[in-house]
Amino acid sequence: MSDEFLREMVNRISWFSPVDYEIMLFYEDHDIAVTAKSIAANIDYHRQYVNKRMRVLEDAGLFSNEEGIYELTEFGREFLAGNVDEDELPEP
Repeated sequence: MSDEFLREMVNRISWFSPVDYEIMLFYEDHDIAVTAKSIAANIDYHRQYVNKRMRVLEDAGLFSNEEGIYELTEFGREFLAGNVDEDELPEP
């Protein structure tokens, strides 16, 4: 997925915030399981805000969370691949 594609998705998805875009870019480059604190440190946002937004993205089905460790779901990978239409992404 290109950087431009993610920017377009953020502009079209009304509930996405700028940090959501940064989170998705992080996972585009690093498909790993990490804490919100680790994500925040890598994208230069405050940990509490990233943690809040990760819960929103989890509610939308893009991430799973097991004991504070976030990982892309298969749906999240499909979203990053550009295979999820805007209307398929549930509003959390």
